[in-house]
Amino acid sequence: MKITRLPFSQVPQLSKIDVAYTVGDAALRPFYNYDTSIEAFRRVMEDKKKDASNREVLCDALRLQYNGLDVHPRVAVQMERLASPDTFTVATAHQPALFTGPLYYVYKIFSTIHLAEQLNRAYPDCHFVPVFVSGAEDHDFEEINTIHLYNKSITWHNEAQGAVGAMSAATLAPVLEELGNVLGDSDAAKAVFERIHRAYTSHDTYGRATLDLLNALFGEYGLVVVDMNTPLLKKLFVPQMEKELLEQPSQAWVEKAQRELEQVGFGAQAHAREINLFYLRNQLRERIVQEDDRYRVWNTDLVFSREEILHELHEHPERFSPNVILRPLYQEIVLPNLAYIGGGGEIAYWLERKEQFRHFGVNFPMLVRRNSVWWIDEAGAKRMQKLGLPPEALFEETESLIKRYVADNTEKEISLEEEKNRIEEIFEKVLHKAVDIDATLEKAVLAEKTKQLNALENLEAKLMRAEKQRQDTSVQQIRSLREKYFPGNGLQERKDNFLPLYIKHGKNLFDVLLKELDPLQPGFILVSEQED
Repeated sequence: MKITRLPFSQVPQLSKIDVAYTVGDAALRPFYNYDTSIEAFRRVMEDKKKDASNREVLCDALRLQYNGLDVHPRVAVQMERLASPDTFTVATAHQPALFTGPLYYVYKIFSTIHLAEQLNRAYPDCHFVPVFVSGAEDHDFEEINTIHLYNKSITWHNEAQGAVGAMSAATLAPVLEELGNVLGDSDAAKAVFERIHRAYTSHDTYGRATLDLLNALFGEYGLVVVDMNTPLLKKLFVPQMEKELLEQPSQAWVEKAQRELEQVGFGAQAHAREINLFYLRNQLRERIVQEDDRYRVWNTDLVFSREEILHELHEHPERFSPNVILRPLYQEIVLPNLAYIGGGGEIAYWLERKEQFRHFGVNFPMLVRRNSVWWIDEAGAKRMQKLGLPPEALFEETESLIKRYVADNTEKEISLEEEKNRIEEIFEKVLHKAVDIDATLEKAVLAEKTKQLNALENLEAKLMRAEKQRQDTSVQQIRSLREKYFPGNGLQERKDNFLPLYIKHGKNLFDVLLKELDPLQPGFILVSEQED
């Protein structure tokens, strides 16, 4: 494999705030606590110890969660080590996407595993556990129910409502059948499909099946998966949920941060509500709103008095679910966590949370931008080489890239820029002469200049179309490459699933990712299967 790193600033598909954070833009410095460096973790550890994480409850919850699974021995050791005050976590999180969803799901995981291993080498007196937080109580089914692979889409259709993790795994039967057909009959395809099939047919709920699959795929790397939709863990969050219900502080702090971010040129990411909690029951996850002295569950007939909702919270904390505004706080209360590893969009909404964390008295973790990867197969690399295009050229939008490529690879002069400049010069002289005679002629002269320039623009476009037709084979190859690697002008990692690469490369895929995905080393990673 050939590995190349590009600065994030050279990737136009990334957002302004994403690039600003990764290059250390001073305007963002007030919105986070720690620089992203290995040395800074010493301070993070000292700060996190003040949170007094309830390790006993965390370990009990993990034992219950993993009970009945074929737990990898390394994961079993990791869970027990979390009881020690000298053990910390580094975490990433995502909804339980179908069969891991887009590639960045896996990139998140290996960025986190790599960072944990790096910390274990740098601080041998402590221990660091990579954690994946599975957002099984999320209810946005359409965000997780489709995967894309081999130019095909597979969609899980399910009429159930509420938390996706609680949905019946039995409804996946037709999806599994379709996946098996798409993956094919090779030995590698059969082996990975068997692991997936076993995970999703051995459990009643989708959330538990997802946990099983992640354990099967990444357990050997010591990855601990935490399903936060657990009564034991929700009890730890009761004081903060009570404060959110009664005092509703989060909205003010988040909106204050958003206003301050807007003042330095960055837009808001997440919409904070007065109460940032959902009510969670079977096939129900609806937000809680306060109307006068009553608390109502949106889109239902459920209404609680102040005393009733507090009783419900203390007796059944598992029925309360944090939204995106409170979810990071919940995670950091439960885990002895030092760093959150996330994509650009996630980092952007975490940057709105620092003062909210301070208000609740919880340490705000280090924010680490996960690695982004563009995996270029050998056929694609050879095609780019034949076209004379370096891979980074394909970050450019399709039509702009084609226009530049055609212009660079024609023996004819198709640009009329020189002629347009001459028109500008001629009409500048005409304008001076005209206004000297009659000032009212200015508009007529400018209108004629515009007409002539438009005529040249139209001619130039015709020359370009003609040259594109002459170079049609190359033009279509560029279109094909762009659509393959930048579907919808987005990034490959945000659409394609990991399975085609895993079937092709096997465990070597994970070996490459584990080695190269160092989130403390910034840059967009290009992995080419072609060595030269």
